Amino acid sequence: MEKFIFPDLYCPFPYQINKYADILEGNGIEWLLRFNLLANESSYRRFCKSNFYLLVAGAYPFCELEEINIANDLFSWLFIWDDQCDMSDLGEKPEVLETYHKRFIEILNGAELTSNDISLTYALADLRKRMLKIAKVEWFQHFIQSFQGYFDGCVQEAANREKGITPDIDTYIKIRSLSSAGDITVELIEFCNHLMIPDALRQHDIVKKLKEMTINILAWCNDIFSVPREMASDDVHNLVLVLHYQQQLPLDVAIKRAAEIHDQEIQAMMNLELSLPSFGKELDAEVEQYILGMHSWIRGNLDWYFQSHRYQNNEKLELVKSSVELQISNQDISQEAA
Repeated sequence: MEKFIFPDLYCPFPYQINKYADILEGNGIEWLLRFNLLANESSYRRFCKSNFYLLVAGAYPFCELEEINIANDLFSWLFIWDDQCDMSDLGEKPEVLETYHKRFIEILNGAELTSNDISLTYALADLRKRMLKIAKVEWFQHFIQSFQGYFDGCVQEAANREKGITPDIDTYIKIRSLSSAGDITVELIEFCNHLMIPDALRQHDIVKKLKEMTINILAWCNDIFSVPREMASDDVHNLVLVLHYQQQLPLDVAIKRAAEIHDQEIQAMMNLELSLPSFGKELDAEVEQYILGMHSWIRGNLDWYFQSHRYQNNEKLELVKSSVELQISNQDISQEAA
């Protein structure tokens, strides 16, 4: 893949890492093998080099072991499915994606598993069960809605690929805010830190805007570092590439412009935080932790790109195996893990 010089992105938030980071990788691999989520040995090696556990440990630095294990498994699930949407034949089949997504949402809503379900569906059912032991049902409904938004974004991207469409900048930003899974990311701040953000506060203009800004910042940071992989796979769903194609900017100029957009959004977010009113002592403490969680994600996400090899590979993927194959031995891949 073509080599790029990436700009230094503005991020004034401190980096912190969860105290359970050292055991997170092993726990996560064990869960992946239990549900047979890695299609083959090549997928296993690629997954390990991505160091997703370091992203999660930096993004949720304050939560306890059970919560961080669940977060780690959830993001492993998301990254695996994201690769299916972006780097397999499914990425150009929106109708097929919708079929999978419909089933995933059914499982999140409590549907029973069947022998026709794929391994990812079984794993998602496990995540649901574990999360509902900790989370309130009301929060989990918000979580399901964030999943639906992510799925909708993936389908819109697949429809664009199928038709060969390069979206304009405004359309792209709307799609990217969904397909980045940023809403899931922010929702999980509440889960991991045992926060209770009431619905009235969720709908407050400033709180909603801070969430939107966080999602944008995470997506645009990702877009900058993932340019080589998306170019290699002929995928235009990237802020840099949309600027390049739609505004006829040279690639190096488009990267600099994307970095400026990212940096301006962080500064605007910090300015907006200063205008937050008081909601009362208890709610102010909750909102403070919520915003600190957003800061942690922004910082942890940025630092992770320098610890991961995820965006140095554009190999085509095969869909993970169906649940009826779960009984097939994982012996080879387990030996590799050892």
